[in-house]
Parts: sequence; structure tokens; C-alpha cells
Amino acid sequence: MSFNTFGHLFRVTTWGESHGPAIGCTVDGCPPGIPLTEADLQPWLDKRKPGTSKFTTQRKEPDEVRILSGVFEGVTTGTPIQLMIENTDQRSKDYGDIATAFRPGHADITYHQKYGVRDYRGGGRSSARETAARVAAGGVARAVLARLMPGVQISGYMVQMGTQGIDRSRFDAGQIGENPFWCPDPVAATEWATYLDDLRLSHNSVGAVIEVVATGVPAGLGAPLYGKLDSDLAAAMMSINAVKAVEIGDGMASAALTGVENADEIRMGADGPEFLSNHAGGILGGISTGQPVVCRFAVKPTSSILTPRQTINQRGEEIDLITKGRHDPCVGIRAVPVGEAMMACVILDHLLRDRGQTGGVRGVIGGQ
Repeated sequence: MSFNTFGHLFRVTTWGESHGPAIGCTVDGCPPGIPLTEADLQPWLDKRKPGTSKFTTQRKEPDEVRILSGVFEGVTTGTPIQLMIENTDQRSKDYGDIATAFRPGHADITYHQKYGVRDYRGGGRSSARETAARVAAGGVARAVLARLMPGVQISGYMVQMGTQGIDRSRFDAGQIGENPFWCPDPVAATEWATYLDDLRLSHNSVGAVIEVVATGVPAGLGAPLYGKLDSDLAAAMMSINAVKAVEIGDGMASAALTGVENADEIRMGADGPEFLSNHAGGILGGISTGQPVVCRFAVKPTSSILTPRQTINQRGEEIDLITKGRHDPCVGIRAVPVGEAMMACVILDHLLRDRGQTGGVRGVIGGQ
């Protein structure tokens, strides 16, 4: 299987399977001299790890990351950083019933059609477990950004679960870490708890929409046409397991706007241009404007459920399938830190590419 690497100058290659001995990644292109230890990475992995509430899979994984290379005496050396996370709580026997059957809505069937062989234990590479490696890599990217561009802040949160969305008039960033859904609306978080508990007990699952915002991103990151910041963000978010749609700024809602409504008007401020709105999500022509970079992605419902679904097996026989095991009733919950990690990796990659092409030189507007 190829194409396990993303990024251009800051490159991440993930490896490992859900029920193998370990998963991890190789991070290449990290600048030297960046302070980095396992303790810098672990908090991000703790946000994503399973078993944190009754609303996530009850698989118990500590997700303790080890740095195997690329760091000496507490700082990066500029050489490849190898990160490893051991798998400690696999229950492969739960997947015996799907060894030759295909879960509806899952990558089982396409992996078999393409490769003729698949690791059915937890889905192998198609498992959401793979995203732990991305979160570890995102921790490295955050450490570099903190040194090179300390004003950048990245925050992800859930804005919709199933048909139930947040009320943005109640948006409270302080609430994001205070509930199991990373939800900025405390009222919605309470309602979602009941909603998801009912779905979980009825052997069902549901999708979600995650929003990730990067503030403090300077103007000028990204390049026209084939190196757009938003196209790389879209590709990064779409590569996350179970993601089916991505939008930047107003996204699909832009189609319902007029030109008058959609135009982000500009005035001259004391420190340079100031935009009066942000329908574009902080990116114009593939290049950052200096406004918050706003990205949303939709996560489909977990395919592995205990409700019987019609499918076929490898012999082509029609069967009804129940998927046993420990699965997230809403995989979107643990996708929040994954989205943050992918945002960090893309922003850093574009910062390094910009430094290589322009050296950070910018066009002058007014008295800038």
C-alpha cells in the first residue's frame, strides 16, 4: 500500500494497524533546535485516546508516545523523528465474524477489491486508530509553530451531532473542554448526551460536523492554483478516516449568497488591512489573508454497529451482519483533536514552504 505520506517540506508518514503491536509515524522536515519531549506530545494524544467517556469506544489504550529518533538532549536535530505508540488492548476475536464478510458503509469491501487481502482485525489501516499517529505528528507541528510563529492558536470543536447543531449565540470557548463532545454550547452538550445515549443503547451510531479554527496565521501562506492553502487543508481533513465532506469558510452556504453578501469588505487599520467579515474562511486565492482560517468537516456514522445490516461475504452470499466489538457511537467526538493536528501540520508545512520561496517578504500596503 502506497501513499501513506502527506506534506511537502514538513512530511508525515504513518504506519501500523489497529490490532498490530504498535502504530506510529515518521516526521521528516522538522527544523533543528526545537525543544521537544514526550511530555509535549502526550496532552494531545490524551484528548484523542479511547475510553475517556461512555460516549467513545471502551477500548482501553494509554496511547503513550515514545520518541525513538530525531531528538537529542531535549531538542530536535533536524533528522527524521520516529514516534511509536504501542497497542495494548486489542480484542481481535471480536472480529472473527467479519473475517470473510463486509461491513456495510465500511472500507472492508474496497480494501478487498483493491488488494485481495485485508486485515479484518479492527479494520487495519482503515481504523480510526491510525489517527493517533497523526495527533502525535500534530504535536510536533505545534511545538515548531510555538517557536516560529507563536501567535498561532488552533482550536477544534463539534458544531453538529446528527441533526442537532449548536446555537452560535451561546458559543463559549471555555466550555469546549468541559464536556465529552468538545462542544462550545453548554445547552447543546447536555442535549447531545441524552441523544447519543439513546442511540448507543439502541445499537446505532450517528455522524457529526467538526469545526477547526487557526487564529494568528499571518497573511501570505499558500500559493495560487496547485499549492493552495485551502486545497491542502481540504485534502488533509478529507484523508481522516470517516470524513465525507470538507468546507472552508462559509463553504457550501456560499452558493446561497449574493456577491454583495459574500464580499469580505476591507478597511485600512492601524496595523494594516482589516476585513469586516470572514466568509472566505481566512483564505483568498489559496493564500491566507491574516484572518482566522476556518475549516469544517463532516464525519459519517460509525459503520460497525450491533444492529443487523444486509451485506455479502467473500463467496458472494447474501447475509445479515452484526458487528461485535467496542466502537464509537459517534466517531466524530475523537475526530476533534485529529482535525486540530491536521490543521497544525498543514499550517506549518505552508510556513516552511513560504520561507523557502519568499523568505517571509510581503507586499507593502499603505504604511505597513
